Amino acid sequence: MQEEYQKEQLITSKNEMEKEIELISNIIRTREDLKNFNKNFEFAELELIDYYIYQIKASQAKLDYLLKLAKAYGITIDTINQIKYEKYNKDIG
Repeated sequence: MQEEYQKEQLITSKNEMEKEIELISNIIRTREDLKNFNKNFEFAELELIDYYIYQIKASQAKLDYLLKLAKAYGITIDTINQIKYEKYNKDIG
């Protein structure tokens, strides 16, 4: 199945709070992707091993970059975890 291209919105058109929320959402999503790639790597066979190694390296590089941005904004890991926890509770409740 082919993924559709999604055009990203211009960051300049967002206020500071929207930028921080989007950054935190990207960190959470990237962390979940990285966790899933690591799980899938454990069961990968043949050619898929290289694919998951690439995905893990790419996701880790992206996560490192996003965390550096978060640090520049003064966002802490505790803030990210709290938002993830609130979203999780909202999804179940």
